[in-house]
Amino acid sequence: MGHPTLTRADREALLGFMVGMRTFEERGVALYKQGRTPGSFYDGHGQEAIPVGAAFAMGPDDVICSPLIRDLGAHLVRGTDLTEIIRHHLGRDNRLSRGREGNVHFGDPAKGIVAMVSMLPDMFVVAVGMAMAFRLRGERRVALTFFGDGATSPGAWHEAMNFAGLRKEPVVIVCENNGLAYSTPTSAQFAVSPADRAAAYGMPGVVVDGNDVEAMFAATHAARERALRGDGPTLIEARTMRMHGHGSHDDARYVDPAVLDAWRERDPIATYAARLQGDGVDVDALRAAVLDRLDAAVDAALATPLPDPASATDGLFATEEPGPLGRGDAPWSGFAGPGDAGGPGRPAGAGDAGTGR
Repeated sequence: MGHPTLTRADREALLGFMVGMRTFEERGVALYKQGRTPGSFYDGHGQEAIPVGAAFAMGPDDVICSPLIRDLGAHLVRGTDLTEIIRHHLGRDNRLSRGREGNVHFGDPAKGIVAMVSMLPDMFVVAVGMAMAFRLRGERRVALTFFGDGATSPGAWHEAMNFAGLRKEPVVIVCENNGLAYSTPTSAQFAVSPADRAAAYGMPGVVVDGNDVEAMFAATHAARERALRGDGPTLIEARTMRMHGHGSHDDARYVDPAVLDAWRERDPIATYAARLQGDGVDVDALRAAVLDRLDAAVDAALATPLPDPASATDGLFATEEPGPLGRGDAPWSGFAGPGDAGGPGRPAGAGDAGTGR
């Protein structure tokens, strides 16, 4: 496709998805503090540009394996219904998890999203396996996987890196380097950055400003194009900062407030909104529309009953072969017509930007 271009509608969609992610997560934290959310609640405040920009570059037949605890924006870009996501977090009956839990372990096979597990490097292994299947079947598809800087320490990460680089698997590897593995800073984790380590596994490592949604989109687009050419994987190290604690139960008192203040000046939504407002985009109207949709989705989720306890053992064991993964929404205008990913995607601006409905 060459150098990617973004239309005004594309840029409004990018902002809408980032605002949608933050608005939902702010409401999620409030619901957690009200005791309505079982377990804890995890948010990606300050990291919205990474999942949104990366997912926006994916074609409809590509697979995301898998969005992690700070990657809600990827779910929204791919078209997972916002009401279903809220129902999941509230432990209500829903199609994503059937109310089996109310935490971060959910995917949407209908949209080509594989659910995460807490052992984060392990999902990288799954993504490489899926990419290998695409290559062996001769399919023009790519697997996108996310992980944090802390996930580069366990052995599974190194094994997957070695295998992917050796076999030139079509996988795009996004490292969300937010400076902390829970409370451990990167300075106490490794001596060589993830991007610099990529060469040892036979792939390029690219450092990107993780607070710049368009930079994330461009880097992921280039990595996807490289994978489709048969040149193998790319590691994208998106540098950002985790602005809140690991979860809502963590007050992050171990972080220097001056560091947070410096990163707050680079907030990905505030800076991008200011840019688009300067281009004539009605940012206030966009925010209001996202909030209206969120309010309606929360009301619908709260009105949904808890799952029937008698169904607790349903689906405990696999009794049949799983169906194929579905096609996700591909809102970038570059996928609006027949393309290299197997057909048309959703035109930019269609549907509800920022909600995935």
